[in-house]
Amino acid sequence: MTQPKKKIRVAEVISDKMNKTRVVKLERKFAHRQYGKVVKKTTTFKVHDEKNEAKVGDKIKIMETRPLSKDKHWQLVEIIERAK
Repeated sequence: MTQPKKKIRVAEVISDKMNKTRVVKLERKFAHRQYGKVVKKTTTFKVHDEKNEAKVGDKIKIMETRPLSKDKHWQLVEIIERAK
């Protein structure tokens, strides 16, 4: 039996106030089913950052993982771009 592929996403850090945890936002755009207008939706995730290296404004790559706490199901893979 093979393991299912883990989801990988690119998101932006919006909070770094917790120890070893970052809050990130993931924006997605899609066409509204009835009106066809492009709608932007934002989802927030709590991400495990073992070394406390990501800061607010950084673009990071995150990967789905086993539940680490009640809300934390993602972990930091790499920092793609630092905040300016």
